[in-house]
Amino acid sequence: MLIAPSMLACDFRSIGDEARRALDAGADWLHLDVMDGSFVDNISFGPDICRAIRDSVPTGTFLDAHLMIDAPDHYFPRFVAAGASLISIHAEREGEVDLHATLHAIRESSVQCGLVVNPATPVEKTFSYLEEVDLVLVMSVVPGFGGQTFMADTLEKVRALRRKREERGLHYLIQMDGGIGPAQAAACRRAGADCLVAGSSTFRAPDMAAAIRAMKAAV
Repeated sequence: MLIAPSMLACDFRSIGDEARRALDAGADWLHLDVMDGSFVDNISFGPDICRAIRDSVPTGTFLDAHLMIDAPDHYFPRFVAAGASLISIHAEREGEVDLHATLHAIRESSVQCGLVVNPATPVEKTFSYLEEVDLVLVMSVVPGFGGQTFMADTLEKVRALRRKREERGLHYLIQMDGGIGPAQAAACRRAGADCLVAGSSTFRAPDMAAAIRAMKAAV
């Protein structure tokens, strides 16, 4: 199980130190929640913060950028330039954004690509893109703010994505994000999740390393 602490929950006054703290505690990836105040009702940070984190961590650190924005096709090159390792965009932008073209363009930039599905969106909306992605992110809260309660019914989407992966012989990772800590990790693993995004349960835990170890050990 990969654990990707969300930088949204860190102390922004010392974001570089916080990124290194997460890695020292055993984080596999760092998750960057990018919000534009339009697609979701919050504003977080943009490519300059992504670059600042990249410059603060060892070469090779995997930066997982989740673009909760209206125009991922327009903005993703800035996150490529800022050092993102993987860029995920939302299935809900289908129709307004050419998702096939955008995913292809991200891949052509030598960066991995992912597709995100919100709790209210049927998982079937991802199925025509599965051959094109490295990761599918299932949101287990309504995106926009940290600290929400895990929505257990989203686990069925993970199960469906695992079945599709097996049926089609694909290799994309299944990621979950929202309200996840040690108490939820086992159910996520059993459903088929490969990577868990965890914000408050890591950065705000009394012992971050212990929290990450507990999630990794969940069965």
